[in-house]
Amino acid sequence: MLRFSQLRRPAPIAGLCLLSTALSTTLAPAAFAQGEEAVDDVVVVHGVLGRYSATKSDTPIAETPRAVSIETLDEILDRGAIDLADAYTYSAGVIGETYGFATRGDWVGVRGLNVPEYRDSLQALFGNYNNSRPDIYTLEQVEILRGPAAVLYGQGSPGGIVNVVSKTPQDTFAGEIVGELGSYDRRQIAADFTGPFTQGGDWLYRAIGVYRDTGTQVDHVDETAVVIAPSLTWTPGPDTRITALLSYQDSDNKAGAQFLPIHGTLLPAPNGRFFDPNVFTGEPGFDRYNTSSTSFTVLAEHRVNANLQLEATVRRTEGEADYQQSWISFIGGDRWIRNPDGSLYRDGYVPRTFYASDARSEQTAADFRARLDFTTGAFEHKLLTGAQYQDVTTDNDSAYLFAVGLDFATGLPDATFGDQFWFNPFDPVYGNYPSEAVIDSFMGDRPESNTQDFGLYLHDQIEYGNWLITAGLRGDWVETDTGATSQDDDALSSSLAVMYRFDNGFAPYVSYAESFEPIVGTMFDGSAFEPQEGRQYEAGVKFQPRGTRSLFTLAWFDIEQSNLREPDPAHPGFQIQTGTVEITGVEFESQWRWEDLTFEFNASQVDATNANGFQQASIPETQASAWIGWRPRERWSGFRTGAGVRYVGESQNGTDSLETPSYTLVDAMIGYDIDTWAISLHARNLFDEQYFSTCLARGDCFPGEDRNVVARLARRF
Repeated sequence: MLRFSQLRRPAPIAGLCLLSTALSTTLAPAAFAQGEEAVDDVVVVHGVLGRYSATKSDTPIAETPRAVSIETLDEILDRGAIDLADAYTYSAGVIGETYGFATRGDWVGVRGLNVPEYRDSLQALFGNYNNSRPDIYTLEQVEILRGPAAVLYGQGSPGGIVNVVSKTPQDTFAGEIVGELGSYDRRQIAADFTGPFTQGGDWLYRAIGVYRDTGTQVDHVDETAVVIAPSLTWTPGPDTRITALLSYQDSDNKAGAQFLPIHGTLLPAPNGRFFDPNVFTGEPGFDRYNTSSTSFTVLAEHRVNANLQLEATVRRTEGEADYQQSWISFIGGDRWIRNPDGSLYRDGYVPRTFYASDARSEQTAADFRARLDFTTGAFEHKLLTGAQYQDVTTDNDSAYLFAVGLDFATGLPDATFGDQFWFNPFDPVYGNYPSEAVIDSFMGDRPESNTQDFGLYLHDQIEYGNWLITAGLRGDWVETDTGATSQDDDALSSSLAVMYRFDNGFAPYVSYAESFEPIVGTMFDGSAFEPQEGRQYEAGVKFQPRGTRSLFTLAWFDIEQSNLREPDPAHPGFQIQTGTVEITGVEFESQWRWEDLTFEFNASQVDATNANGFQQASIPETQASAWIGWRPRERWSGFRTGAGVRYVGESQNGTDSLETPSYTLVDAMIGYDIDTWAISLHARNLFDEQYFSTCLARGDCFPGEDRNVVARLARRF
């Protein structure tokens, strides 16, 4: 007999996830957040999974048979984060600073693999260097779903996804203005106001703005940025809610990554010397990385009856980037040019490469979902079915002037340009770079690349007593046209998970999930490449002591990624798909609170082997992080402080021929709230540890982030 049950709305549930912050940077964002809890006049914010979350579900993390993490905005700011990449550094098995200090993007590694970035459950970034980085002040929280997610999202990485959740209008008035001063002449002012727009409360608004002017740890790399993010919610009745979000970002910047030679940074140069790892190897008058992005998003939901709810997410995004950079050329060996007697040419001058790019991206995407709650006998079902479509166009016209002035036959300057554009990192001198006419002569007009993806999916969450079973199936059809090659791909993806929830709070689980990612091109026989495929087995246990907001998670996983391309030994110049990546690991995450103290500890060990049998490049085998915070509620009420430590183990360069050393960093914050004012001081890499995040087999190293201190003053309304 088929029996319908009451449809449950999303609700904040304490202890769903990474505990909030008893150390919130300012109380105003906490007042806006979903899932707030007042304890003796102290607001404690909890990250909450919702309809636009990484799981497209409001099921508590403690009852989700997958590894999921959440960082709220307050937690992110407390730990001194100044960009989105910093938000991932306190999560198990996640690399947030893959390429150290960076200004062009946020490269995140999860379980040994690069993963895509989503916003409000729609993919946000496609390709590289064609739009703006998300500003963390516009976000409610950051979510990490580990492992393949093809059933919910279609094509992607078997490592998982990261999903950032936008701030949306709230039904009570709250607001703040925040000023920041920090290292490298950082100056920022931001404002966030929300509340009812009309007297009846059927219209709500939110207005967010950010202006930033800052230098960075790399000389000549500065940034000015403007962010405007208004949103409006219409609730014509108790069963309907429609939210429109507009976001505009514009930044003038330069590339922070300088692609520094290994010899002279991690290892001594041939003359035994080292140079400053924050040296700017480009040209102040040539280099730039200016981006702008505009997006319009609609989030809609309508309750048809007690059992059926319809939802939609639709987005249009346009982005562009004007990118120019010069760097020391990749010329093999240790990159240093030598005189006939073996000494360094002009005491360290090396050729540079000049790159110019005019790139843009356009995205139209939609995700339509229907939720049906019903029971069949003793089984309770939460059925989710959806249709997802996206149309993405990218275009990049670029010029690449490699090792300008180098005669490869002699290894010395050529007769055309000579060494006039060469650079000495030991003694930087600027002002010599190719003219605009020379750059334009190398500029290529590349064709647009377009990808259209359509997917249908079905996901059921079944409860039977203490048992919880999830099963999903999805079909995808992908059309790709690069301007030179067109290709059609399709894939059928599945997932299955089982969890048993003991009455004492323990919940062991096992899960299986798949992924796929199209590869455009053909083999020697003319047949198209098959999509890369991924599968993951995961087993773990979650423990949430009854009546607490604490959560402990232990997970083991085994990932295989197949159909990787390798050189075809029988047909040089062509490729075949025989490569396989094997990744196994263990992760532990814990968050708990005792009286006025909050604790968090995360650790992971990952064994990632690439298709050639070497350790995966830039992926440390071991990581650990811990954060402790204190926010007294009585005698010292208003005071707050916290400190954290991050350990990242050594990593390899992809050929096991060079090891990047491990490093340990300390972060700290202190603050005080009084009435409507909040003041705080945040330090990241407190002891200014000098380290490299990774060094690659191609011959370059990426310095980590130096100490960064930010003072923040907020006025709440």
